Amino acid sequence: MKSEMEEGRMGKRMIEMGEEEMKRESNSSYSSSSSSEDDPFGALIQQDQNELYEIMNLVRLEIVEQVFQVRKKKQYIHHDREKSHYQLMKYYFNKNCTYPPEYFHKRFRMRRELFLLILNDVKAYNDYLVQKKDATGRLGLFSIQKMTTVIRILAYGCAADHYDEYIKIGESTTIKCLKAFCNAIGLMYAKEYMHPPNEADIARLLEEGEQRRFLGVLGSIDCMNWEWKNCPVEWHGTHKGRSGKNTLILEAVASQDLWIWHAFFGMTGSHNDINVLDHSSIFNGIVNGQLPPVNYVVNGHHYRMGYYLSNGIYPKWATLMQTIP
Repeated sequence: MKSEMEEGRMGKRMIEMGEEEMKRESNSSYSSSSSSEDDPFGALIQQDQNELYEIMNLVRLEIVEQVFQVRKKKQYIHHDREKSHYQLMKYYFNKNCTYPPEYFHKRFRMRRELFLLILNDVKAYNDYLVQKKDATGRLGLFSIQKMTTVIRILAYGCAADHYDEYIKIGESTTIKCLKAFCNAIGLMYAKEYMHPPNEADIARLLEEGEQRRFLGVLGSIDCMNWEWKNCPVEWHGTHKGRSGKNTLILEAVASQDLWIWHAFFGMTGSHNDINVLDHSSIFNGIVNGQLPPVNYVVNGHHYRMGYYLSNGIYPKWATLMQTIP
């Protein structure tokens, strides 16, 4: 505020100085014009100079006013956060909420119990999602409001200001919540969930596969193309996929309970499911002899290597079981 007042005073001072200078120039031009009354040609030149000085001074004053004008205060929009929180709780989180569990799972892409569990973990790890008081002493956004906005953005890919009218959360706050949430999730859960399967995990996967009559299966492998909307122009050639759009490829392995323990992301759209395997780390454990042994018997044959369910584009490898027509 102090700097704004100083800028305003400086602008007014420069305007006054410009006006004084314009008066001096007009007075000097008047005196010089009176001395050249006997010379008509000189009088015309002096008149043109006076008009040019007036135009230049007017333009200079307008520029000074625009540069040093006092900046307007930021507009404050009152958000009824409490009403938004009450409505959100009434719809999804109260005991007798409006929408049943299947609607919650459809719109949040997870169960309500999982949502609340993640919320409590993130709040304990990073207090940015905890409700706090603002500079005026008023309570800010509730934790459920922040978490709901983050999950909706991740689930539907909406813009940061998309839920301002519904959740009553600003664009900058949404971006900060999203960054805090993603960093917390990566640091809290990556070690537990994003790791190659150990002996206990392999035993569980083999047991689940045996129950579904797929002995020795470790999961399903597939690739998908994610459209890269803001791909740089110089990279369009290498990132153009078969759909004609610029994409990045994600290779993932998931078990039947949707445990994604392998995710290889970032290959250009010019690749496909086959040549992505040349860069992926999916089979490094087998090549380096680091993967725990897998033992099962099918039709009297003993196997010591697990396999992945895949579609028909993948090569006929011992570690890949293609779709059965």
